[in-house]
Amino acid sequence: MSQNLLGGPPPTELPDDPEAREALENGVDPVEVAAKHPACSAAWAALADRAFENENVIESYAFARTGYHRGLDQLRRAGWKGHGPIPWEHEPNRGFLRSLHALGRAAAAIGETDEAERCREFLRDSSPTAAEILESADRSS
Repeated sequence: MSQNLLGGPPPTELPDDPEAREALENGVDPVEVAAKHPACSAAWAALADRAFENENVIESYAFARTGYHRGLDQLRRAGWKGHGPIPWEHEPNRGFLRSLHALGRAAAAIGETDEAERCREFLRDSSPTAAEILESADRSS
C-alpha cells in the first residue's frame, strides 16, 4: 500500500474471495455465485448489469442495492470509516464499485435523481478511475 501524502484516510482494499472470483471468471451464472457467496458484490453487480441490459430496471436496482450493502459491510470490516479512497486498481474492490455505479444508473432510470446523484458523487470520491471506466462503458453501450 502506498503512503497517502494528502493527509486523508488510506485506501481501503477489500479481501479477495478466490472461489467466487474464479467462478465468475469461468462463466458460472452470477445467480449461482450469489447464492453460494451472498457477500460477493461482484456477483450482485453482474446480476444488476444483466437485469439493466434486459430492461428490468427494478430488478437491476434491487441487485445493485444488495451488492452495494454487502460491499459496505466488507468495507467497514476492512477499516473504512465512511470516506476515503476505494481504488479500482485493487481487483476485489471492483464488485462494490460496480454495484455502486449500477445502483446510481438504475436510480436515474426510475427518476430517483437524489439517489442517482449521491451514488455518482460517492463513486467519483471513492475512485475517479472507476467512475471514468464505468461511465465510459455506459456511454459506449
